[in-house]
Amino acid sequence: MEMIRPTRMVDLLADRIARLGRAGVFLSTALWQGLTPPWRLYPVVRQIHFIGARSLPVIVVAGTFVGMVVALQFHDTLLRFGAVGLLGAAVGLSLVRELGPVITALVIIGRAGSALCAEISIMRNEHQIDALDCMAVDPYRFLIAPRLLAAIISVPLLTAIFIGVGIGGGYFVGVVLFGLSPGAYLGGMFDSVLWRDLVMGTVKGSVFGLLMAWICLAKGFFLHLDPAGAHGSEGVSRVTTDAVVLASISVLFSDYLISALIL
Repeated sequence: MEMIRPTRMVDLLADRIARLGRAGVFLSTALWQGLTPPWRLYPVVRQIHFIGARSLPVIVVAGTFVGMVVALQFHDTLLRFGAVGLLGAAVGLSLVRELGPVITALVIIGRAGSALCAEISIMRNEHQIDALDCMAVDPYRFLIAPRLLAAIISVPLLTAIFIGVGIGGGYFVGVVLFGLSPGAYLGGMFDSVLWRDLVMGTVKGSVFGLLMAWICLAKGFFLHLDPAGAHGSEGVSRVTTDAVVLASISVLFSDYLISALIL
């Protein structure tokens, strides 16, 4: 196998550091433009509709079946130890702390994150962003900030909906199918899910929304700096795929970090 020369390793390291710095400047600029006046509410609401409202059907379907599967698996496990009464607590904690935020973020990355990356990369590919610069229109304020703020707002709300319908799916399996007492299911959940668990789920949803929008938008915005040099349809497809993969891995990695810090 061919060995990587030291100079090549230095070049690769310098390129990674430059990309990280560029992404950091991108995020700070977008947040600054989004949080400083003048504020334009309609673009944010429009993006909330795209990221949030249009993702609602798939979130409801995914949350329902995930809750049903979790209840089914936990029922079999708890039955072996004679602790079926803890089914509600197990479903509630698993959805609130882990499965709800993570699966919601992964679903939104695949549905909305890929679309955001493709949209911005096509704008870059067709020089629409350069045209905004020529007209003295800040592309960060006009394009990036509304999408970033909308993702930070939408993902926690979708996470809450996912958790709610997931608990309903678990209720159907535990109470309707297996005959567990409704009081035992809901009472065990209310006794076990604490305020810090809800805070953890909310924080994860907000962080995952930020990561999703940051990575997907930055990948599309810097299409013209793609080292592969493909700026047509091939370049759009490449950066969109890279954005989805990187955002998904970042969500899983940050999930561990947040859990370790809040526990």
